[in-house]
Amino acid sequence: MDKMKDINQTMQFSIDNQDKDTIKNILDDVYMALKEKGYNPINQIVGYIISGDPTYITSHNGARSKIRKLERDEILEELVAHYLEYK
Repeated sequence: MDKMKDINQTMQFSIDNQDKDTIKNILDDVYMALKEKGYNPINQIVGYIISGDPTYITSHNGARSKIRKLERDEILEELVAHYLEYK
């Protein structure tokens, strides 16, 4: 029999992160590659995060390969952390 979870308890979400500098460097590289190819980098990265479809990211300068080394939840965690720390 499955053990029911108490809906009044708060779940904890934890990610085994790669080095934050690695995540930042990859995002910087992807941003620049998208910009160089004439895309709106913010829209393309959001499309990738939401859908998981790597075709939102250009293959220019290896950007698609680089971003696929990261988990989307790692990217999202880094973006939220950066926003909240520097807003």
